[in-house]
Amino acid sequence: MIDVKNVEDISARKLTSSEKELNSDVAATSIKRVKRSAEKRKSGLTVARVFSKAGVHPFEELVWERRTAEITDESGKTIFKQENVEVPKSWSMLATKVVVSKYFYGENGTSEREQSVRQLVHRVTRTIADWGKAQGYFATEKDAETFYDELTWLCVNQYGSFNSPVWFNCGLYHQYHIGKHSGPGNFYYDRATQEIKQATTQYEYPQCSACFIQSVGDTMEDIMELARAEAMLFKYGSGTGTDLSTLRSRHEKLSGGGRPSGPLSFLKVYDSIASVVKSGGKTRRAAKMNTLKVWHPDIKEFIEAKPKEERKAWALIEQGYSGDFNGDAYGSVSFQNENLSVRVTDDFMKAVLEDRDWTTHWVTDPTKAGPTYKARELMLGIAEGTWTCGDPGVQYEDTIQRWHTCKASGPINSSNPCSEYMFLDNSACNLASLNLMKFLRDDGTFDVERFKAAVEIYITAQEILVDNASYPTKSIARNSHLYRPLGLGYANLGSLLMALGLPYDSDAGRALAGAITAIMHLHAYAQSARVAERLGAFEHFAANREPMLQVMELHRDAVKRIPASCPDYLRDAAQRCGDEAVELGRRFGYRNSQVTVLAPTGTIAFMMDCDTTGVEPDTALVKYKVLAGGGMLKLVNRTVPMALRKLGYADPQVDEIVKYIDATDTIEGAPHLKDEHLPVFDCAFKPAKGKRSLHYLAHLKMMAAAQPFLSGAISKTVNMPQE
Repeated sequence: MIDVKNVEDISARKLTSSEKELNSDVAATSIKRVKRSAEKRKSGLTVARVFSKAGVHPFEELVWERRTAEITDESGKTIFKQENVEVPKSWSMLATKVVVSKYFYGENGTSEREQSVRQLVHRVTRTIADWGKAQGYFATEKDAETFYDELTWLCVNQYGSFNSPVWFNCGLYHQYHIGKHSGPGNFYYDRATQEIKQATTQYEYPQCSACFIQSVGDTMEDIMELARAEAMLFKYGSGTGTDLSTLRSRHEKLSGGGRPSGPLSFLKVYDSIASVVKSGGKTRRAAKMNTLKVWHPDIKEFIEAKPKEERKAWALIEQGYSGDFNGDAYGSVSFQNENLSVRVTDDFMKAVLEDRDWTTHWVTDPTKAGPTYKARELMLGIAEGTWTCGDPGVQYEDTIQRWHTCKASGPINSSNPCSEYMFLDNSACNLASLNLMKFLRDDGTFDVERFKAAVEIYITAQEILVDNASYPTKSIARNSHLYRPLGLGYANLGSLLMALGLPYDSDAGRALAGAITAIMHLHAYAQSARVAERLGAFEHFAANREPMLQVMELHRDAVKRIPASCPDYLRDAAQRCGDEAVELGRRFGYRNSQVTVLAPTGTIAFMMDCDTTGVEPDTALVKYKVLAGGGMLKLVNRTVPMALRKLGYADPQVDEIVKYIDATDTIEGAPHLKDEHLPVFDCAFKPAKGKRSLHYLAHLKMMAAAQPFLSGAISKTVNMPQE
């Protein structure tokens, strides 16, 4: 690596003959790259003021009030309470309770405890803006301050939100005396020396990513190192995924002649660690994914592992043990802290269709055959396991590799726990999501230009986080710097469609979703290319230039397949974004190897007062959420009145229908409601007193509409009938 401090000295003189001989290509290329990077940094990004007002702090535009944030259980016992907290008056009590209980820093009841949403938002947005200003992201100090205002405005007005680790961890170094929080930190990228170093504190370089993928080698040292790294990730609020196909099967041999334990044995170890380490030191459960490739000799045991444990839990419940998810029954069985997925290939799926045998092979010697199974029996085992307990899922190996932007750097082997982030081993992704309902105009059109402006702000903020965050291992820190993957997504799609009077299960609804996803994805890549113009493309872009541009063309060309039911202005905007993203990428490369995913957006959706999460429809018009730390919240969909007015109902009729929903938990049978409008209000779950719910194909078709416009994948629940 070239030492940045000596760049000017090196470039100012001629290379000696020995230097030319030893370093002709490497030195010259590196010097040009670093000089060009330094020159670009002087220009930086200009930031347009779209949302905030010049000379007015975003906080001052809002009306604030003091509230008590209290969460109680079903018996009325207080689980959490903080009095006199300051929140925007426009925020719901649900958003207040969630944000105060989950994200406010400091021990409750002490002077260190945050008391206002102002403190929380400023802690994060000021820190990111200051990092960006110090590191040359902005053309002028005025642009940096505009960026701070825009990002702050978007966060406090619930237009978007970062993933939970950012709210947990970001900005504590600036906010609180560092001596009180000293301790061993994780690894980070030192911009001055261009080296990966270990942080001396946990807060100067906070953990900001929610999604991690880690590798594991077939040695005891690697197996135990993964256990350590996972524990640290859970501690600071993140989830992780690992493919276990690298571990030799129990059918193979150890070098000393004995039999190995196999991946399932070590999976129990990882599960036990996850069960005792709460996410972010809070009440959230740890989250992890483990995958196994369908050629692995232990694949049958992997498929059957979780269903067997599920049946053990059922037996304990029958004997009187608590069947609650956190109760004694499930606490006594294995694999309850992880998702399991089988990596299936096209060849395997063809073998299923043709009812052929499927022969596995050894890990240590791929030329040696392992056990042979009937492909259909393995697939039936997967299906029955999914029906029994939700696991194992499947990940489609060949499709994933086909849309992989960095093929030259290695394959994608696994995903994060919710499966939306898929990338190279030992990599991380920080997430953010936009609230789609905020971009709905009064006339029923979607505000494309403001949406694009928000995409630019959040992608830039996420990019700034990459080099200022810490990571659990050196390899993850290194790859995060070399590839810089990001995961921008959205929430409230279900509410947006309902507000427009469009059924979730409709061609028009899917077309709208596809176009909006395309605009977000392709404009995010265009912004990434603009950052690359100024700061340089991600380090390994050159090696992956051709496969990445090919994938970008796949994304752009998919716009042409958005159904004709899509409004012309949205399809045209998506096409312009696609053309711009590809053209800018050809000229400047991309700063980020990936830019988008569709995450589940659980907690942050509540922070943004979304009625629906991620790409989901509403689960029910009236929902009851059991909180991880105890307590229950009743959530009534607030989009229904808007949808009814869009469909032509008068206000008195709307009031009567809403009262009926609140009383019966269903809209079916409501006064004044026309039968042809019922599909607009269909939800994932069938209400207790109703008959309607979305068909499972509605979920799958919506995923198909959005997937061509994502770097990663979609975290999505597909509700199916019992049979």
